[in-house]
Amino acid sequence: AIILTARILGPEMGIARGVGAVLFSVIIGGLMAFIFRAEERDKIALQMALPEEEQKRSLLQNGLYFAAMVAILVFANWGRPAETVGAWAAIYTAKWLLTAGFAAALGVMLVVWFGMRAWKVGLVAAVVAGFALLLPGQPVIAFTAGFVGLSVFTSTDQGELGDWFSSSWGFAKQILPLLLFGVLVAGALLGRVGHEGLIPSEWVARAVGGNSFLANFFASFAGAFMYFATLTEVPILQGLIGSGMGKGPALALLLAGPALSLPNMLVINSVLGVKKTVTFVSLVIVMATFSGLFYGSIF
Repeated sequence: AIILTARILGPEMGIARGVGAVLFSVIIGGLMAFIFRAEERDKIALQMALPEEEQKRSLLQNGLYFAAMVAILVFANWGRPAETVGAWAAIYTAKWLLTAGFAAALGVMLVVWFGMRAWKVGLVAAVVAGFALLLPGQPVIAFTAGFVGLSVFTSTDQGELGDWFSSSWGFAKQILPLLLFGVLVAGALLGRVGHEGLIPSEWVARAVGGNSFLANFFASFAGAFMYFATLTEVPILQGLIGSGMGKGPALALLLAGPALSLPNMLVINSVLGVKKTVTFVSLVIVMATFSGLFYGSIF
């Protein structure tokens, strides 16, 4: 989502979204822990009395595993920069070598830490290498072959890897139809930059134009109660910005929207209760509002 945001709405918006998401998780988590510290102390005392669950992998191993997957995603999607020299251009030139390196590291982790058969990873690697040698000008084909091969072997795994594939495939089937439908509706109603949609630009500019406190608060509040399927918020925002939405309110909606929704609130309420749900929602809206104000004052 952060990469798509950067590619469509600009790198500064993508970076701001990523930094904002991390800060939100840390600050809101800390505030929630402080506000409900008495309950947390009781919970910790109860957990200490329970037997400790055996961990299959260390936190470092899990971190490296996820870092490898994120690196593959980032470098495989690295876009061509406007400049032909510099660090970004150098990364673009070496993007597939970097992707291959992290993919190889991922393969080793799957064998050593997750118990995947070495011959399966070796077979996928051989197929990828074959396509890379036969079609050096079409690296996407080799990448696709690796993706398909890994998917086939993980989908037939009877253990943890099979569960991961099943969950990922389930999410994909839920998200993709909503993503396509969301893009279609957003394009029709909101248009895009330079092309007005069915909703007049004046309405959008009046509600969330500029960088006032009210505009940022309205964007945060509306985003908190709207339901965004993953990635649909980007084309929706593209249409809103094209219709006159300010950059500050855009970031406010980007931060509040994916973090909250009405169905999300109902689920949180069923788990945490009304008091914690109201506190969490309020913190998200307030932080998104002030984040939008700060970002809008800079950009």
